[in-house]
Amino acid sequence: MLTAAVAALLAAGCTTVPGRDDGRAPDHSGQSATPSPTPSAAPSRKARAAGPLLAVKIDNVPAARPQTGLDAADVVYVEPVEGGLSRLMALYATALPASVGPVRSARESDLELLRQFDDPVLAFSGAQKKLLPRIAGAPLRPRSPEENPRAYVRDGARPAPHNLYLDPGALLPSAPGPAALTTGFRYGAAPAGGHAETSRTVRYPAARFTFTWSAERDGWLVAMDGDPAVTPGGKRLAPATVVVQYVDVRASSLHDFRGNHSPYAETVGSGRAEVLRGGRAHAATWRRGSAEGGTEFTAADGGPMRFADGQVWVVFADAS
Repeated sequence: MLTAAVAALLAAGCTTVPGRDDGRAPDHSGQSATPSPTPSAAPSRKARAAGPLLAVKIDNVPAARPQTGLDAADVVYVEPVEGGLSRLMALYATALPASVGPVRSARESDLELLRQFDDPVLAFSGAQKKLLPRIAGAPLRPRSPEENPRAYVRDGARPAPHNLYLDPGALLPSAPGPAALTTGFRYGAAPAGGHAETSRTVRYPAARFTFTWSAERDGWLVAMDGDPAVTPGGKRLAPATVVVQYVDVRASSLHDFRGNHSPYAETVGSGRAEVLRGGRAHAATWRRGSAEGGTEFTAADGGPMRFADGQVWVVFADAS
């Protein structure tokens, strides 16, 4: 595993988060901050980040687990890929871990998903041949092992291709700060309503995710394909908020060498969602008006759907 890179803390001078109702940065300690008594108006993007955020494509088949660095991510997206399986996209803005991985290949829908961020760095290992020119021309900074060999290392104790790890400090001098998270997400007090929820499972054709509420951790314990999702040290992953976002999933025009077309998750548009926080499930709707815009969530009462302090997992589920 990597030995370089010290986990970076918040970039100096960045004290606000776009769309945050109480003005504070997301708290990754696992404890919910005291919410603001009155929500603010529309999210703001005026705060300046110290640089781009880091997005990393992470393997998610059983041979890739336990993954490294997932617990340090601000946002983890769960995406459908070929064969009914899943892959993860982890975003890092408030801190950089010493190591992230295993790193795997990019997909066409990643380019649309990442356009809501300002010039993000995308760490990935390979892509379909016809996709590579599109990645090169997208408004992001592609960083593959071929271009940045010193940023990656193979773990000889794991089988390839599930053994490629990234040193984030070799790509970014420091974490850019929470202002780089231009997702449109809001943080603060939970809306009224919802219903008590102890467990929620999202199924793909060949993968499933279960989120079980833990009052002790003040988060949702993650299980993948029935097995607890843990750090390499054995600690359970427990995001504070889980969003099941129902999107249109169509076949990409690109396919793998076996002829399997990649699923394309449409993240621009609108639809329904389910937001899990604080041991409750809240019905919501989502809207992203353009590729350059963030995704805003609205609660059942018409007000903004606010997330709990801490890590957010967004699971893309097929709306059909």
